[in-house]
Amino acid sequence: MAKPWATFGVDLHLEPTGGGVRRGLTDALREAVRTGRLAPGTRLPSSRALAADLGVARNTVADAYADLVAEGWLTARQGSGTHVSERTVVPPTGAPPRPRAPGRPTHNLVPGTPDLASFPRAQWFKAARRALATAPYQALDYGDPRGRVELRTALAGYLSRARGVRADPEHILVCAGFSHGLRLLGTVLWARGARTVAVESYGLDVHWNLLAAAGLRTVPLPFDERGTDPGELTDQGAVLLTPAHQFPMGGTLHRDRRAAVVEWARRTGGLVVEDDYDGEFRYDRQPVGALQGLDPDHVVHAGTASKSLAPGLRLGWLVLPPGLMEEVLAAKGGIDSCGSLDQLTLAEFLVSGAYDRHVRAARLRYRRRRDALVAELARRAPRVHATGIAAGLHVVLRLPPGTEQPALRAAAWQGLAVHGLHRYQHPEAGVERRDALVVGYGTPPDHAWSTALEALCAVLPE
Repeated sequence: MAKPWATFGVDLHLEPTGGGVRRGLTDALREAVRTGRLAPGTRLPSSRALAADLGVARNTVADAYADLVAEGWLTARQGSGTHVSERTVVPPTGAPPRPRAPGRPTHNLVPGTPDLASFPRAQWFKAARRALATAPYQALDYGDPRGRVELRTALAGYLSRARGVRADPEHILVCAGFSHGLRLLGTVLWARGARTVAVESYGLDVHWNLLAAAGLRTVPLPFDERGTDPGELTDQGAVLLTPAHQFPMGGTLHRDRRAAVVEWARRTGGLVVEDDYDGEFRYDRQPVGALQGLDPDHVVHAGTASKSLAPGLRLGWLVLPPGLMEEVLAAKGGIDSCGSLDQLTLAEFLVSGAYDRHVRAARLRYRRRRDALVAELARRAPRVHATGIAAGLHVVLRLPPGTEQPALRAAAWQGLAVHGLHRYQHPEAGVERRDALVVGYGTPPDHAWSTALEALCAVLPE
């Protein structure tokens, strides 16, 4: 009797049944192709390999293949092997129809993602080769839960030079992006007895939900033209801010309020969590130094490579106050959650200067897009005002009252993915309703930017 498993070459699970080995094998292969278990284009094992694996004669497999080629289920060419034919898969009788996937938008202007087509593949590959060639063999073992020392050292130098962060490698923890770092901090805050965290009136619900999952209630602070107002900070365990470039409104936290937040932390022992999500990208103003530089003992500086390189790298970092590292490590579970080779590659990318060169080139490219957006708005939609344009990868388009929802419906008809400002308003925020679109101009690839801009202008009130 033929064995049910084929594991020589391509793994195959076949259960020949019925009268005779050849017929049973033919039926099993036909059923696997018909139901889609063997996808179109799949290369099958050679007749010799499959026969040895199933414990049957080679001619039996060859004859079964020949029968299925004649029926059109398989294709065979000399020197290319045997493949599953390219044909429509028929679902089994009685199987429920698969739901149709929703259509993908033609243009994506949702904020939060850089131009992934511009990822510096060649430079990253060179850095990866150098990092792998020089990595000690211990780098392939379970790592330091803080992250590779090479990356923490490189980050300490870069953040000090470019962002004004006061840090040393011993106080940097590598994490799998900002959300992972926030989850760790939420666990620590709960363990310390905190039950509320102050947040900005506008922000990302994914961050509020992460804090809620840790048992923490988020309380929005007032917001005005000078940014978030810390005047209502009292006994909260922490405050989460985007001081260098507020998301999504785009402003910078006023210097008096920066000082007030730090003073609150010193007075109450509260923690300031600084999300520096796109601090490298500024156009019409001088760079704003990190809030952490004012008081490293009370501010956590959180950064990531998601906007400058790509979110798929899952590489972020927390610059922690000296007394917080052990608690965060305990929340992390004592393991390094990021791949050592990716960490070593980013370290090489930073040290070699490739990261700085990439950021400078990206800054110029995004500035040109922003300038084109502002110019086109002035020409085609003069009633729409662009704000928060001095930095970052997105812009807020202020709309006439009552036009946000019609603009979003028109965008959906145009195949344009874009978000309204109301999406980013905290449900408990007592701020005035503002009609606006939040447009991520960093997301489309270069070749699609002009058509995406055309689609955007088509849905805006003139």
